[in-house]
Amino acid sequence: MATVAAQPTPNTVDPKTARKVTLAGCVGIFAELYDNGIFGFMAGTLGTVFFPDSANAIQLVFLGYAVSFFFRPLGGIICGHLGDRIGRQRMLVFVILLISVATAAIGVLPTYASVGIAAPALLILMRVMQGFSVGGEASGAMSFLAEHAPEGKRGLYTSYAQIASFLSLLTGTLIAAALTSGLGPDRMEAYGWRIPFLLAIPLGLTGIYIRKRISDTPNFTRLQESGGLAKNPLKEAFASAEHRRAMLLALFIPLMNGSGYYVLFSYMPTFMNTQLHFSKVQALLVTATSLVAICIAIPYMGRLSDRVGRKRVLAGAAIAMAIAGIPCYLLIGTGSVPLAILGACIMAIIFAGHTGVIHILLVELFPTRVRYSAYGLGYNVSAALFGGTAPLLMTFLIAKTGNTGMPAFYAVLTALGTLIAVSRVKDRAHQPLRDA
Repeated sequence: MATVAAQPTPNTVDPKTARKVTLAGCVGIFAELYDNGIFGFMAGTLGTVFFPDSANAIQLVFLGYAVSFFFRPLGGIICGHLGDRIGRQRMLVFVILLISVATAAIGVLPTYASVGIAAPALLILMRVMQGFSVGGEASGAMSFLAEHAPEGKRGLYTSYAQIASFLSLLTGTLIAAALTSGLGPDRMEAYGWRIPFLLAIPLGLTGIYIRKRISDTPNFTRLQESGGLAKNPLKEAFASAEHRRAMLLALFIPLMNGSGYYVLFSYMPTFMNTQLHFSKVQALLVTATSLVAICIAIPYMGRLSDRVGRKRVLAGAAIAMAIAGIPCYLLIGTGSVPLAILGACIMAIIFAGHTGVIHILLVELFPTRVRYSAYGLGYNVSAALFGGTAPLLMTFLIAKTGNTGMPAFYAVLTALGTLIAVSRVKDRAHQPLRDA
């Protein structure tokens, strides 16, 4: 094992295979994260349908959203163990099947008016299934893409999956907004809210079809053929001081995700509508424009990290967010749509330097033997503690303090946390991935 670790084998993947694998990873990510856009935009409608008698309906919807994140680490552990033992490809087919079933099932749930408290309980159960599957998806898909990527282009190739994640958020938001506008509040609450969730069926089938037609990664196949697979990957990771340190870094480096993906994008439509008194259409316009901006910026950040290293790009993004977070939220809080677009787009471009690079840096922290398990555990614990709880935390703090600047303060604090953590990382951008 020492020889393999000391002399990592560079990947030689032909461009056609690399493109096919990238498509498979991106389609799966799109299907997996599509429901975040639905929840972000339809929190008010879902609150009326599932918590009609509560004055805190939106908070309860985001509580259900947050609960699912605490099952991500479990999904990361179980799917990671199997992914390191039997292969990345098999697990990626399984997780996309699971989340597609869970998301579509929400579309056929009975309402509170029909079955009472059982309705929100079933909603939370489906969210738990979604959380479990996403916990297996994130580290698996990113490991899969990175282990297939040509040398010198890992940052670029894995960044495409992040574009897919934001496009799925945008798609879910646009579909929910179009239905809300076309059907009106009454019909939306009667049956229209079901339609976006049922669209997960064709999305999931497409993802499963594509993923079943691709082979496993060169790194995993090479390790399997040499008999080098770990019997218990997570136990092995905890037995190593190096891997324990890497898992701790994988927990704290993604801190900025909490204020980025989960507040700036997923929570933003609800925040602008309920706290800043923008109309739903205006909130959608601001969020959609910032999502377009980040999708354009992400591949440039991924490519830049291939050239100058992951640490420089991530540190630059964290410093920029710490400086610009409060001024940008002040622009959003002016009530002016053009100024809100400007503030949201500036933060989106800054955040691209984090989200476009974070996953490849985490992939490179671990060798193939334990990558899926160890990366999955660290990242999913971080998502549970600082990501999925962020919309609920923002809603609670704003309600308690009356201060709508809470998201800005959260952006600055999480950026500083990421900056401190990333300063402790050894940059492996210009080295082949380790197998052991």
